[in-house]
Amino acid sequence: MYSPDTTKYLIHISLTAEGVVEKPDVVGAIFGQTEGLLGEDLDLRDLQRTGRVGRIDVQITSKKGETKGEILISTSLDRAETAILAASLETIDRVGPCIAHVIVESIEDIRVVKRKKIVERAKEILLDRFEDGTIDSDELLDDVRQSIRIEKIGSIGDERVPAGPNVQDSDAIIIVEGRADVLNLLRYGIKNAVAVEGTHIPRIVEELCEKKTATAFFDGDRGGELILRELLQVADIDFVAFSPKGKSVEDMARKEVIKTLRNKVPVEYIRDQYFEETSEFPAEFRMPPVSKNEQGITEKKAKQSASVKKPADAGKGPLTLRDHIDTVKGHSLARFLSDDFTVVKELKSDDLEKEVETVDSSVTGLVVDRAVDQKLLDQLVNKGIAYVAAKDFKGIIKRPLSIRLMKMGS
Repeated sequence: MYSPDTTKYLIHISLTAEGVVEKPDVVGAIFGQTEGLLGEDLDLRDLQRTGRVGRIDVQITSKKGETKGEILISTSLDRAETAILAASLETIDRVGPCIAHVIVESIEDIRVVKRKKIVERAKEILLDRFEDGTIDSDELLDDVRQSIRIEKIGSIGDERVPAGPNVQDSDAIIIVEGRADVLNLLRYGIKNAVAVEGTHIPRIVEELCEKKTATAFFDGDRGGELILRELLQVADIDFVAFSPKGKSVEDMARKEVIKTLRNKVPVEYIRDQYFEETSEFPAEFRMPPVSKNEQGITEKKAKQSASVKKPADAGKGPLTLRDHIDTVKGHSLARFLSDDFTVVKELKSDDLEKEVETVDSSVTGLVVDRAVDQKLLDQLVNKGIAYVAAKDFKGIIKRPLSIRLMKMGS
């Protein structure tokens, strides 16, 4: 279009011709009708030959017997010379055999445009390209502590499975899938994790589970479920926790890890889903969302608590899913819960079908002391409820993937 090396100004000219013309016709008219008009010093051919006027760019289109377009001429002349040259172009009244009208629309100062671009680019560079030189003491400390924690990862047993430094000495262990999971827990100060490294459970992990309180902490996907199935067959597991849907343990942030481990579920609540042959609970049902579970107690304490059929202290208020289960169990109650396990509504379990239609989007879960059938399950799904803990599930033929179910047990 124009040479950025020599151009100071860019003349914008509009052209209208009463007929069909082409680019060579327009260029010929410009040179032909301005020749000798301004004297030797401003002769267009000489100016172009010496580089003081750049290439003449013509952009035209013809439609319905009329031609319209724009002419761009770049110059390195001064302001006065450029203005004279531009005015001379308006004397063009014919292009080829056609009557033409030429008007100077504007004269653009290329240097101003360049300066604007320079300023805008400088702003971008200032904001985006300078490295942040500020020092955050907390960030420095975290980096140092993190490197120390990661360096402490070791291996145990004949299989040399990855493990945190406190696995042998701690009264409790956390069983994860792989080395990356152990490393991520170390970053957050959790030093009692050990990895199984696949579905073949190492002998050292089985031995540790016999002596220590063991929590299985796996990814909430098919792989994590398969590892849990084998682990429950060969080892004495006390609690189970799954990462949130769509996340791996190795990718979880500190807050997510702490919350998920605090919300672990006693193994008695999920064992039937995998191994009870006569259960009417369909085999394809999965664990309830980890984000909806709360910290439980050991299997022994769970059985003791289940035999005491008294509601939780109303003043204190249940804080965990387990508290809600213990409260409604044996009392023919139902509770709709919010995301943080607050009771949104409490009612008699027999009134559930009627009341379920009145719940709103604040309800994410249900705990109910009765069996849930297909009809009630469909109602709950339509209300967007994410999980249900019930006394039993009967006559379930079709279970939507959007809801997860947990059997409370007798």
